[in-house]
Amino acid sequence: MLLPKEITAKAKSLRPSLASAKPGSIRPQDTGILLGTLGERGPEVRASWEDVAVAIMAPRSGKTTSLAVPSILSAPGPVLLTSNKAAGDAYTATVDARSATGRVWTMDPQQIAHTEQAMWWDPLHDARDLPGARRLAGHFVTASVDASNATDFWSTAAANTLTALFLAAGADGRPITDVLGWLAQPADRAPIDILKANGLTAIAAQLQGTVSGAVETRDGIYETARQYAACLLDPGIAVWVTPSDTLPEFKPADFATSRDTLFLLSKDGGGSASALIAAAADSVMRSAVVQAERDGGRLDPPLLCILDEAANVCKIQDLPDLYSHLGSRGVIPITILQSYRQGQKCWGEAGMDAMWSAATIKVLGSGIDDADFADKLSRLVGEHDVESISHSTSESGRSTSTSMRQERILPPDQIRALPKGKALLLATGIKPALLQLRPWYKEPGAAAIGKASAAQTAAITDRARAKAGAAA
Repeated sequence: MLLPKEITAKAKSLRPSLASAKPGSIRPQDTGILLGTLGERGPEVRASWEDVAVAIMAPRSGKTTSLAVPSILSAPGPVLLTSNKAAGDAYTATVDARSATGRVWTMDPQQIAHTEQAMWWDPLHDARDLPGARRLAGHFVTASVDASNATDFWSTAAANTLTALFLAAGADGRPITDVLGWLAQPADRAPIDILKANGLTAIAAQLQGTVSGAVETRDGIYETARQYAACLLDPGIAVWVTPSDTLPEFKPADFATSRDTLFLLSKDGGGSASALIAAAADSVMRSAVVQAERDGGRLDPPLLCILDEAANVCKIQDLPDLYSHLGSRGVIPITILQSYRQGQKCWGEAGMDAMWSAATIKVLGSGIDDADFADKLSRLVGEHDVESISHSTSESGRSTSTSMRQERILPPDQIRALPKGKALLLATGIKPALLQLRPWYKEPGAAAIGKASAAQTAAITDRARAKAGAAA
């Protein structure tokens, strides 16, 4: 199903633009995402343009060089990448090549790549109705707390308050930074009046109830909400989501039908801009789904979403639920994690299990040190019959007997010891396979990519030094 002949036939059925192509005229990169090869010189194995993937690979096991970079370089349509690194990573290796394909948008609020701001994005564009405002508030909550704490009283109340304030700001055409002023002054009636004026009386009443409640409770709710929105206090971050008269606005709806690239870069940890990164990625994917429905059900060419470091900088709360239908719309997410437990910490045990189950492609690289997870994978790979021969001697002479016993095909210790450059593939409907990864630096054109990557890395270093010198 994932080999060249089958994957080409499937691409023709999934992409109307390829339906009438003559045999042999379709490029391999147009048929799906390269995962690796069967053996050193075996056939290529590709995920189709309706597969959704989860990759669990330890640091320096090839997740960037063998999965993220090759997928981005060969993508036929728009590309989204989230990352917490720039120099020597997927960003530097692909930015020049993608510039030749379409426009490159880089959202770098914490100056991972030290890029000069050349865009802005309005997170309130999708917050002009209650579901959109609630999703935006959810990104700020999820970026600040683990899944286990996201439903306690203070988090829920703070999320409701942020939802009301985002909805008011969006309805009144205000920038998201105005919400900071309302959070600092709970007695300000402006958001309540705006909600009422726009017919959002129930939300206005809820916000009024919070403001008029016991002072200790109100202050606790607002303080929690202020902590969740704290990244907007940083003017260096806020400027990327504040309207500008001189910079172009990034519009997710337009991006879905382009050949453009969006790089979303953020640090992880406290005070990061990861809430905005998750909100932007979510907006892009949801806008693409809307466009796909307008196009008859599927984007062509598809949108590739490489969610690298997803559990650190792109915590989309309901990403496991989105996995169940994104692929059928031509929106192809590849969520890259360092471990299964990292996903459990981000989305909870049930959420990570749901994503694992919904992923039609699972790529497991070297460095899996979780014994329970390795055993789970070993059981999924299955068992095989092994012939056992025994010899015995008796008064009547020597006899030989043969029996069959079952052994694990790939025991947990072998999964843990997978060498770099190898990966275990679990795909829906087919037997597990051991892949040989194909890093970009071993492919044709690697010299040019390497040169461009080195130049981009040097440019980042120069910009960082220039800023340090200016600040000294």
